[in-house]
Amino acid sequence: MKSLRARLLWFLLAAIVLAAGTQAFVAYRTVLKEADQIFDYHMQQMAFSLRAGLPPSAAVGGLGSGEENFEFVVQIWTADGVRIFESAARAALPQRAVLGFSNVQARGTTYRVFSIQSAGLVIQVAQDMAARRTMAGTLALRTVGPIALAAPLLMLVVWWVVSRSLAPVARVRGQVASRQADDLSPVSESGLPEEVRPLVHELNLLFDRVRRAFEAQKHFVADAAHELRSPLAALKLQVQSLQRAPDDAVRELATARLAAGIDRATRLVEQMLALARHEASAAAGAGAEPVNLREIARLAISDAIAAAQARRIDIGMARADAAEVRGQAEALRTLLRNLLDNAVKYTPEGGRVDVGIAASAEGTELSVEDSGPGLPAEERARVLDRFYRSGEPQAPGSGLGLAIVKSIADLHGATLAIDRSAGLGGLRVSVRFPRTV
Repeated sequence: MKSLRARLLWFLLAAIVLAAGTQAFVAYRTVLKEADQIFDYHMQQMAFSLRAGLPPSAAVGGLGSGEENFEFVVQIWTADGVRIFESAARAALPQRAVLGFSNVQARGTTYRVFSIQSAGLVIQVAQDMAARRTMAGTLALRTVGPIALAAPLLMLVVWWVVSRSLAPVARVRGQVASRQADDLSPVSESGLPEEVRPLVHELNLLFDRVRRAFEAQKHFVADAAHELRSPLAALKLQVQSLQRAPDDAVRELATARLAAGIDRATRLVEQMLALARHEASAAAGAGAEPVNLREIARLAISDAIAAAQARRIDIGMARADAAEVRGQAEALRTLLRNLLDNAVKYTPEGGRVDVGIAASAEGTELSVEDSGPGLPAEERARVLDRFYRSGEPQAPGSGLGLAIVKSIADLHGATLAIDRSAGLGGLRVSVRFPRTV
């Protein structure tokens, strides 16, 4: 039974039917038992009332006359066993020596008999058990009647309450079902019960994450279409130059330029894909795990050391405090590798690049400093934009390195700052992670 409404109605209505049936059965049996006690009490009172009016002799009177009633019989016996009175001439109830209550078989039925002895006489009051059961059953059914009437009314009330209580859920379902595929606006949370509101709230958060992922994808497609146009046009021109090369020397130069253009286009595509991947992770709220920053720094330096040695740049760790942050290890490695790639590209030959990890009570700071020319203060905020390149770049680039760094920093809740390096004189990029509890 997959429907919550059907499940609630089924179990509640079944509980009502079971409870009503149990109550009716108990009431029926209780009323029958109480009716027997009441009838026995009436027989006792009748016998006691006859005892008070009997003379102390056998001259009680003749037999009853007129229409005889065998449902209720009164007999009086002498101490010698002579029956001197009976309310029905043909009752044929035997004398019982047992005083008190007893059951007697007579006239094809069972009689309930009560006997007492008074002034030398035995008084017997008998009642047909079939008639007693009929009257008791009628009384019991009258008691069960209100229960049988109340159960359907209660079932209607339960059906109405469950339907009204689940109406907000049906409303939310209708809102979601009637939406267009591109409609990611929040679902209204007004009028929802406390049990449903958290579900709708999480659904709205999911809509928001999907919306941001779609927006990031649209921006990525637009940027890719814009930025790939120039490299592809340049590659086409270089291919044409290679085709028109008159001699081997010109052909080799054109081939080298074509290879360099392919490398730049490959790097641009790789950076764009990395940016799209990390933005998608940020939009989806990817999970985090403890990450050792010293190990991340060691791996990133090993990735950049070949390029640094080719340009005789001293690269290493200036400070390496033991620090652990919560995040994604591969994303943090990409962040630091991009910072090192930028520092190595823009640092003159024979320069220096330092990585620092500083832990404090406020959090952890990861920094990269270089001895390059640095950046003017007015450009330090703009270099975080996609595809932005400094006015006088020292080396070619895609303009995506620091944009990827910012995307990863945002994913980890860290703040990114760009300043002048006080020690090396070049650029200092720092990423400050909040303190982990």
